[in-house]
Amino acid sequence: MQWYIDVLKKYAVFTGRARRKEYWMFVLFSTIISIILSTLDRILGLDFTSSNSGGWLQTIYSLAILLPGIGVAIRRMHDTGRSGWWILINLIPCVGFIWFIVLAAQEGNAGDNQYGPDPKAAERFGGPGMAGPTEPGYPTV
Repeated sequence: MQWYIDVLKKYAVFTGRARRKEYWMFVLFSTIISIILSTLDRILGLDFTSSNSGGWLQTIYSLAILLPGIGVAIRRMHDTGRSGWWILINLIPCVGFIWFIVLAAQEGNAGDNQYGPDPKAAERFGGPGMAGPTEPGYPTV
């Protein structure tokens, strides 16, 4: 849940980098909350009767997390060394969404890149007070 709240704290931050864990935990919790709100919409009778696209609570929630969702997706692309404009790949019918999932699931660049410092540097290279790296294969400093 902390990863989700951290993304919300960076409400409209489109610079820097986001780890895979940060991005995917945000997606997971957003999906769970959307499902719960959709169910509440149906129970309370707040759903749109003309379609099965949700209801008022889910719509308000979707609008509230629109900017944080775009921000974390852009930062995720930055972590892989790509421009934030790569999120527009989602606009390609059928394959765009799948392609974006593949890009978002890739390991981020180790070390600094043009978009900022490595968000996993403390884990990879051992931060202050750490006994060593938590991931095998990365040298200690």
